[in-house]
Amino acid sequence: MLHPPRSRPRFARVFAVLATVTAVFSTTAGVAAAAPVPASSDSPSLFCRVPAASLLCAPDTAVLDGNQLVRNKIALLIGDRTTRTSLNKLLTQANAALTKGPWTVVDKPQTPPSGDKHDYLSLAPYYWPTQPPTPANPSGCPYVQKDGVRNPATDAIPDKSERLTAFSSIYQLSLAWYYTRNPAYAQRAALDLRTWFLDAATRMNPNLNFAQGIPCKTDGRGIGIIEFSYTFTQVLDAAAILDTGAPGWNGTDNAGLKAWSGDFLTWLQTSKNGKDEAAQTNNHGTFYEMLSAGIALYTGNKTLARQIVQNAESTRIDTQIDGDGNQPQEAIRTLSYHYFTFNLVAMTRLAAIGKHVGVDLWAYRTPQGGSLFKAVDFLIPAATGGASYWPHPDIAFNQYAALDSLHAAADQGDRAARAALAHTPVPPGGDLYPVRPAAEQLDDISLTHS
Repeated sequence: MLHPPRSRPRFARVFAVLATVTAVFSTTAGVAAAAPVPASSDSPSLFCRVPAASLLCAPDTAVLDGNQLVRNKIALLIGDRTTRTSLNKLLTQANAALTKGPWTVVDKPQTPPSGDKHDYLSLAPYYWPTQPPTPANPSGCPYVQKDGVRNPATDAIPDKSERLTAFSSIYQLSLAWYYTRNPAYAQRAALDLRTWFLDAATRMNPNLNFAQGIPCKTDGRGIGIIEFSYTFTQVLDAAAILDTGAPGWNGTDNAGLKAWSGDFLTWLQTSKNGKDEAAQTNNHGTFYEMLSAGIALYTGNKTLARQIVQNAESTRIDTQIDGDGNQPQEAIRTLSYHYFTFNLVAMTRLAAIGKHVGVDLWAYRTPQGGSLFKAVDFLIPAATGGASYWPHPDIAFNQYAALDSLHAAADQGDRAARAALAHTPVPPGGDLYPVRPAAEQLDDISLTHS
């Protein structure tokens, strides 16, 4: 029986995809059988090295599901509209990133207390001077905290804003290359990576000794680590994507970033600032563990990654999520809705890392009945209905902030979350989750509040 004419293009695309898959596996089968690559190899798999196979190569990512990225490619080939719309939004951002940067910590006019501009530097965003500046007291000390109210004077040091733009651009560019195979995206991402992390003249030292300092009080604090916590795991996934054969990114680059990341993980585990952040009991502690687990997995230490994720059941989920899904430590913040969703970014990304090492945080239930599902479902009334449905104070409510958490829960079988997606606003840049399926901080307040 003949299909109606309108069905032919779609069926043609399906057959084309099947032909591509068949060709890929036919090409690689004999080669892979002759010289298998161990699962622990730091280099791209042999499958990825065969030109015909690169279309369907799953990157060895730390947070993202590499197999889902492959499925996304197939969805694009057969004309899935949701995936195509999301990719178009991503490409808009990636195209803009082609002409930005590269960025480096050595550009800042200030010199850190170490005397080395290669050290990252930032100031605590919620601390304000109490005195007018004078020659004897140019900073206006002492400083006091105003939770949720960002001091614009922190903008004078550019490392924080440039880090955000650089890391986001690297992520967008690498994903754009993966889906389109346009070499310009990969080459630019590689340049940005080498400039920030690898090149001797511009590289950042692998520490955060001077993050979120407070004038006249401290040069840096452990809670400043949160400025890196989820965006650096995006960088790790970007590098894993590029390591599937991207032009401009080679084995030396890959080894260099793994070495940098290993040194940074050592600093996280042994420094005073790292230990201080590990001891935090709210979102800071969650992000610290997500960051540490992600780096451990990226650098090949799956045992450590698994241990961190497993421990999070008792150290994070038990202590941070009530039986009804409330997050009491985030509820006291002046930006409570933001911090609920923010903490869930860390938790759902940690759960994604767990999937790679055999730990299912989504299945875990606390002694009180709390879970990641409960925490996400707690957001649904406000996510779909607006600020009037949120039970806690919030001085800058952004309804769309919950979208990625809903996506993540829906992917794990949460029917309520899936139903809520259609009624939750999308952020100004569009819904990118279909092509970068891991939660992000959609209401990034790092340059407005946080």
